[in-house]
Order: sequence, then structure tokens, then C-alpha cells
Amino acid sequence: MNVDDESSNRTRTGNLAVHLDGITKRFPGVIANDDVDFEVESGTIHALIGENGAGKTTLMNVLYGLYEPTEGSVWIHGERREFDGPRDAMEAGIGMIHQHFMLVDTMTVAENVVLGDEPTKWGGLATDRKKAIEETKALAKQYGFDLDPTKRIQDISVGEQQRVEILKTLYRGSDILILDEPTAVLTPQEVDGLFGILEELIAEGKTIIFITHKLSEALHAADDISVLRDGELVDTVSAENASREDLARMMVGRDVLLEVDKPDVERGNPILEVEEVTVEDERGVTVVDGVDFSVHEGEVIGIAGVDGNGQSELVETITGLQTPSDGSITFDGTEITDVSRADRIGMGMAYIAEDRQKRSLVMEYELRRNGILGCQRLPEFSNGWRIDWESAEDYVDDVIDEYDVRPPDPSAEAHSLSGGNQQKFIVGREFERDPSLVIASQPTRGVDIGSIEFIHDRLLDLRADGKGVLLVSSKLEEVRRLSDRIAVMYDGDIVGIVDPADVTEEELGLLMAGERPTGMDVDSARVRRRESA
Repeated sequence: MNVDDESSNRTRTGNLAVHLDGITKRFPGVIANDDVDFEVESGTIHALIGENGAGKTTLMNVLYGLYEPTEGSVWIHGERREFDGPRDAMEAGIGMIHQHFMLVDTMTVAENVVLGDEPTKWGGLATDRKKAIEETKALAKQYGFDLDPTKRIQDISVGEQQRVEILKTLYRGSDILILDEPTAVLTPQEVDGLFGILEELIAEGKTIIFITHKLSEALHAADDISVLRDGELVDTVSAENASREDLARMMVGRDVLLEVDKPDVERGNPILEVEEVTVEDERGVTVVDGVDFSVHEGEVIGIAGVDGNGQSELVETITGLQTPSDGSITFDGTEITDVSRADRIGMGMAYIAEDRQKRSLVMEYELRRNGILGCQRLPEFSNGWRIDWESAEDYVDDVIDEYDVRPPDPSAEAHSLSGGNQQKFIVGREFERDPSLVIASQPTRGVDIGSIEFIHDRLLDLRADGKGVLLVSSKLEEVRRLSDRIAVMYDGDIVGIVDPADVTEEELGLLMAGERPTGMDVDSARVRRRESA
């Protein structure tokens, strides 16, 4: 599929599916949207971009009925509508797929799809599960979704879960679909699959609005792109006539450096040494298989691989969240294989977790409490038995200011922040602890281009200061730009360690699939073990 060709050849109707007229949304002390006029043509894909806190999700929550506008009106297919909640919006044909999926893990695909609108039998006394499965299967087949209606959500991939969310909206008859950061948790392969799905939906007469921070994806998939900044609409442009540089400038209000400047740094001693580490899951299945690698002072080591090949388990073992069944981990000359997570933090190991809401934040805590998680017993925040909340708040204020966290309120609870602002807060909290080693797993997931530039610069500042960085990212471009060496994981092992300057994206893709490109020189622990055996 070539989305660029499809979108450029798509026939425009001139009819508006959505017109948000003069939308203003105020919260106490904040104007989230300020007199926004937003129009989406029927049968098109429309990207909505902007920095974290620019008002994108708020605007779409107004359209979806989650928020009532302070001022302005909502028009759907030329008719003015007033929504008392999402149910009214759904009845008007609007569906929304949120960044963090609204699925019940223990229920099946079919049960999630029909939840709240279940087919019934026996005069409405019971759910007709057989019919639910049949209807889900038929709908999935109609849109080319490869889904088993009987599988539980907890047993399917993230990409499949997103398809379930889309099916939920289609099952309820939605013809306008809003997707909030739809690619934030997807692998490159799943992103391609999603764009194929969007094209199928457009061919069926649907209208798509998607919120994104990724300029390349907006240019690739959308017909039109609207840019919000500080709650105001800057402009709406045709994707055909836009460039990454122009969009970045509109988003941030200044020129943005889209390329990474990575000066040479002298590599120091090993700060992290992982030797023959093996990890088993709760079923006794080996998920990390004898991994060997090291991270040196003044070095960024990137880990590349398709999700599910042991990266998450390896990182959680290094950070102390899991215990290896074999092997050893040495940090700054001290073996820490059996050392607690709290002690590793005290020794100078920082960790940006892949799942920010489960591993990095307590969503009901205010930022002041979240800011000292894991280090609340350290001398700068405690006298050993009592937390110094004044010092904690000063620290959090500095993080909020330095990393432009919005709203800038240390008393705000974590769940009240957008996903991107949650991520900026976590990154700032970890970086400002003056670590000697940073484990950064998906550090720019869900953040805007200006923040990506800032986070990349800070990672390289750590490298220049002689710190070690272990970077895990699903973005191959990010791994290649920042890393001094790239370790590729496949099937629980590192199948090769390569110099990013000596490898193409296609060659990396082959390694990620477990294949060794012909004539390619890679440092492979797996190959060495096989040869020695």
C-alpha cells in the first residue's frame, strides 16, 4: 500500500463531516482551547498535530462529548449538535479510540466489542454470546482484521488490541473515527498495518481524524493537517503542500533541529556489564537467553528489536524489577544481581519505563509525590524517617519548569496530565537525579517534536558528561541516530551488536527477524557460544 498515492488521488466531496465553530474550553486557571475553528471534509484522513498541552485531545474530547464547550458550537454533517456525553456523540456517528485502550483484559475480543450493546436472547434476559462472536467475526472480515473473537485481550498483541478498539466503534455504527496517538505503542510493522486499515475505512465512506506528534506519519497518511499551538489553531494545510520543517515551525513557533548533532566522545570504563543473563517468565519459559553486553561511560547503547523478543524482561532485570534465573549484572564495578530496586536507584541508576502508567507513576498521586518515587528515603528528601516535602516540592518545581510540564502545578495528580506531559515529567525526574547510568525505554513515546529534540539533546549531554545510556526504542531512526552501538534482540538473545554507521535499516530489519545479512560483520554472543560449543 502506498498511502501517499492513495490520499493524493482521493476524490474530495467538499462536504464537511465536522465543523467545530469558535470552540473555547476553559478549565480553572487554564484556557485549553481558544476560539478554535476546525473543519474536516467527509471521506478524508485529517491529522491534528501540536505540542503536548496544545489542546488537541481537549478539542477532540469536545467533539466526542466528554467535555461541553465553554463557548462555540459543534456541527456534524451540516447539523448543529449538542452532546450531553459520549453516548450522544456515538449516536451521532462519532467514535473515539483513546491513546490508552479502554479494554477489559480478562474478557474476549467479542465481549469487548459488544460491551454495553450486547445482543441478547430469551427476551433480553441473557447475552447471546454465540451471536456476539458471529457479529464480531463478520465485522472483522468486512474490514480485513485478522482477529480471533474468542481470544482474551490479555493474550493478543498491542496492534490487535487497537483493532479491537476500532471494531468497537464500527460496531456502534460510527462513520467519524477519532484516533488519539494511534501509533504511540505500535511497532513499525503494526503502523503500516494501521495505515492500511485507515485506507480501507476511507474506502468504506468513513472519515478519520487522528492526533499525532509524528510529522512523517501526518504527511504520509493524511489529506489535511491542522496545527494547534497554545490552544489556538495556527493553520490547516494540505499534506501535499507541507514539509516537516514547516509543520515543526508551526507547532513550536521556532525552527526545530530535525537532525541529531552527535559529537565524538571518548569512551570510558564499563558502567554496566551484563553477563550470561537468563530470565524465565511465570510459566518457566525462557524469555531472555544468556545475554551478554556492556555499556561504557560516555556511550549510548541502543537495543533494537520487534516487541516481544525479550527487551522488556531484560530491562526490568537490569533495573531490579525481575530476578534472573542465571547470569550476573555489574553496575559501576559492583555486582547488583540480587540488589533491590531502591538500592540501584541510590547507586545512580535511573529508569524511564516503557509503560509509564504502570511502572513510572502512581496515577492518583500528585506530581510532588510522584517526583520522589523510589528515592524518598535518600538524604536530600528525608532525614531517615520523615519526608521533607518542601525539598520534594522544590525538586518537582525545577523538573516542571525545566521540562515544560503542563499544567505547571506540583499538586496536580498524574492522571490529569496528557500522556506526553506524563512522559516529560518522568524523563525530567530521572535525568535530574544526576545518574551515572540511564536506562531509557521508549523515552520519546507520545511526546511532541520539540520535546523529542530536547530529550535527545539531554541524552547526548549525559553521554558527553561521561554517563552511560542504555536506549530501548521501537523507533529505528531514533536508535540509529543516538546510538554508538546497536544491540539487536531476537528470540530473547542479542543476535548482533553493530555500528549504526555500518548498517542500513534493511540490514537491521533482517537482524531483527533473526537473519544475518550476507557478508555482514556482527559481534554476536549467540554465534560465539555456538562456535565454542
